[in-house]
Amino acid sequence: MIRLRCLAAAVTTAVIAGLATLPANALDTAARSAMVVDMSSGAVLLEKNVDAPLPPASMSKLMTLNMVFEALQQGRLSLDEKFRVSVKAWKMGGSKMFVREGDRIRIEDLIRGVIIHSGNDACVVLAEGLAGSEDAFAKRMTDRALELGMKNSTFANATGWPHPNHRMSARDLIFISQRMIEEFPEYYHYFAETDFTWDKVKQNNRNPLLYLDIGADGLKTGHTEEAGYGLVGSAIRGDRRIAFIISGLDSSKSRSVESERLTTWAFREFKTGKIANAGQIVGEAEVWIGDADTVPLAPKDDVIATAPFGELDKMKVTVRYDGPIEAPIALGQPIAELIVERPGLPAVSTPLVAAAAVERGGLISRVTAALTTLIASDPAAPEPTE
Repeated sequence: MIRLRCLAAAVTTAVIAGLATLPANALDTAARSAMVVDMSSGAVLLEKNVDAPLPPASMSKLMTLNMVFEALQQGRLSLDEKFRVSVKAWKMGGSKMFVREGDRIRIEDLIRGVIIHSGNDACVVLAEGLAGSEDAFAKRMTDRALELGMKNSTFANATGWPHPNHRMSARDLIFISQRMIEEFPEYYHYFAETDFTWDKVKQNNRNPLLYLDIGADGLKTGHTEEAGYGLVGSAIRGDRRIAFIISGLDSSKSRSVESERLTTWAFREFKTGKIANAGQIVGEAEVWIGDADTVPLAPKDDVIATAPFGELDKMKVTVRYDGPIEAPIALGQPIAELIVERPGLPAVSTPLVAAAAVERGGLISRVTAALTTLIASDPAAPEPTE
């Protein structure tokens, strides 16, 4: 039986600082596809055409970097290791790091060449060095994306060069951006670098937000005739971090203006707060045949939520579980959900775990449970009396 319980008053008051999922049409945008997420809570502040597989242009270089960063973390690669430049890499068109055939280049310099210069040549050097060929590397990218849950991404190359089988959705681009920030903090700082000089040629980072005082610290621009102008970016202010993607705009100027507008809007119009601390008791669940009648419930991690200013009093928070829960129950066992909702919006849930162990009950508990079950299943049974 599904059980719903409102939270205790103290926690219900705390939830007034947060909300989980917000209206997808909160702000209009000229972008073909767009998504804005508050990373501290996971709240979707804006979404438009987020699951359509679209040409990502150079924004797909984030997946190339994901493969490189994973190899570094696993110890299969080091920043000081060098890869040789092939003829194919040297001849690559589009944005370039300007590597030369036969040169051997440090991995760290190639990473900067990909992020800051958006170098197609640097991408091919990395792809060939890691997988033997760019085609093999692209297949690895596609397979890894599927493993990570990126359902609308396929890769035909390491660069974002136009190809009918090279596609990513806005949702997948947000996911890989969050992965860059959360899983690879030791490498994320490269995204904030505004320039890089290679072979006496200085090039500036194409991310327009890095030159504004709005908290921006990454990630990647993209442009082809098919894809239009796009940017997947992130900014941080205090304890809030925003990630966003816009694509399909008609000029670099409109990309710059729209990305700044969405970033400042996300920070100005919404507030993020904590519902409950990790380990905080937020409710209890009934127990079946245990040495205790109930088990306390708590989230494993802090529960953070986001709400628009002026709509903080429309929250509803409940604990939901399918119970009673049969003993034994282990400490930390997931057994319930914390549901945060507002009228007209999808509910968002956070797992709750047992904050205490409950052992299986003794003979008396089992007999009582059996009698309770028998009485409940017999409609003719007399009502119990004192």
